[in-house]
Amino acid sequence: MKLFGKMLLPLFLIFIALMIFIVSAGELWRKYNIDTSVLLGANILFMGTGLLVFFIQKNALHNKNPNVFIRSVMAGMMIKMFSTVIAVLAYVVIVGLTYNKKAVFISLFMYLIYLAAEVFAISKANSKKNV
Repeated sequence: MKLFGKMLLPLFLIFIALMIFIVSAGELWRKYNIDTSVLLGANILFMGTGLLVFFIQKNALHNKNPNVFIRSVMAGMMIKMFSTVIAVLAYVVIVGLTYNKKAVFISLFMYLIYLAAEVFAISKANSKKNV
């Protein structure tokens, strides 16, 4: 269980750091006309999908068949991509043509940050398994 907490630590640190930055930089967001509710929603979405995918991949690491892990990585990518696309499309449909493009692009950059943390965590889990 200790190892499991250490593997998830980067995800939680990124989530907390981004939440603090989004909330505390309110004046910066207003200056550049960026919707903070989109950023906060994206941060929560990426943390949730990151945890879901991490649990799927962690369970796949314990399977003797290496193909199961590969399939779980591909399934994780599909889950993250489709949830992101659905969230962006839902946002555009709800808000209309006045959607905040800057907030969407910043959210996609946040996606890359979470992706790097997840790859780091699952690589660490895989190296611990092989030891």
